[in-house]
Amino acid sequence: MSGLFPERIETSRLVLEPRDHEHVDLAECYRICSADDGIEEVTQYMPWSPHETINETAEFLDRGETHWNDRKRAAYVVRPREGEPDAGEIAGFTGLSCDWDRRRGNLGIWLRKRFWGRGYSGERAGALMELAFCRLDLEVVSVSHHADNDNSRRAIEKYVEAHGGRCEGLLRNWLPYGEEVADEYRYTISCEEYEISG
Repeated sequence: MSGLFPERIETSRLVLEPRDHEHVDLAECYRICSADDGIEEVTQYMPWSPHETINETAEFLDRGETHWNDRKRAAYVVRPREGEPDAGEIAGFTGLSCDWDRRRGNLGIWLRKRFWGRGYSGERAGALMELAFCRLDLEVVSVSHHADNDNSRRAIEKYVEAHGGRCEGLLRNWLPYGEEVADEYRYTISCEEYEISG
């Protein structure tokens, strides 16, 4: 694996490790991505559907490795730390995509339904912003959500405000979701805002 991204990130309640075949069991990941309790709700506002074959899941992990090695995306599996409820289980997946030409990173995450409401999204966002600004020397971190996804909106607004960022507005017909093109809200935090808020 490329040494650009850290292979382990620990927060007060979470551990992030690479989204690859070494750190993620394929069969377990397939069960989660295809038939986990609440998977239809998890994917409702995501640009992907529950996996129909284990090959889809293998390709998901393959992309994590490829993007990591190509230095395009630090893709991680999210697990609660020891001492947390469900410690060691896969809570979801996250990543920081890097647009090196624009000195910008973009955050993404999805969590299994039973891990919703624990504040994990904001906690891993703080860790990935630290990675973006303090290790990768990026200037802006962005994040977006489907215009109808109120759960993501609340989580994102909370951590964006905590780190001094702002909502840039609504991007109309921005991202393909299944057979339609969805509107998304976009938020940004600059390195300077992050440092002031810290």
